[in-house]
Amino acid sequence: MEHPAQNAFAELLKIMDDLRAQCPWDKKQTLESLRHLTIEETYELADAILENDLDEIRKELGDLMLHIVFYAKIGQEQGAFDIKDVLEGINEKLIRRHPHIYGDVKAENDEVVKENWEKIKLREKGTKTVLEGVPASLPAMVKAYRIQEKARGVGFDWENHHQVWDKVAEEMQELKNEVDAGASPEKVEEEFGDLLFSLVNFSRFINVNPENALERTNKKFIRRFNYLEQQSNAANKDMKKMTLEEMDAFWNEAKSKE
Repeated sequence: MEHPAQNAFAELLKIMDDLRAQCPWDKKQTLESLRHLTIEETYELADAILENDLDEIRKELGDLMLHIVFYAKIGQEQGAFDIKDVLEGINEKLIRRHPHIYGDVKAENDEVVKENWEKIKLREKGTKTVLEGVPASLPAMVKAYRIQEKARGVGFDWENHHQVWDKVAEEMQELKNEVDAGASPEKVEEEFGDLLFSLVNFSRFINVNPENALERTNKKFIRRFNYLEQQSNAANKDMKKMTLEEMDAFWNEAKSKE
């Protein structure tokens, strides 16, 4: 049975062929030249998801789909792979890694599914260590989350969030002790990193994605600070000369409008 999207996807492939053959910019692109653009598009999609802007999500998904087709076209030109190989590869992988759907394995919940996924992935890749599959270039907070998820996949994890919170409190106290003792910047940085890592760990246990949580707080701070700046300018006040109490008044106004 033909999928409703087949014609649209075929048209995209045809457009890619045309662009690669006729457009001066598209003809020049390589796997390497597209890389930073793909990263940018991925972050734009991430922003749209946080804003819950469904129309923008649709557009950004289209941009990413174009990049996937573009990479596959370059792969085809180099005789390495084409879009058919890409699609067949992901289809086969999904079937292999979902034995509870396409086999006789039982999976009572999503945690079992994730554990099975990691075990199957290790067997497929023939990796020597559990953490080999974590990309080195991931942002530190995302990397910490993935490291902890992979460790959990082989049973190395806390039993409940109370234990993790105790670890957070312990790391917080250790950081405070080092700061109060005038420890070296390197030691303070180490303890601060330990605290952040433990907080990321806690986030997993309370089902909060730390990257999303921090970015939402960033956006909230920007909104409130922009309001503070706008109201200060409207009142002909120089923020550098305002008291903290005066700025707090505008800040609280911004909070009340959310």
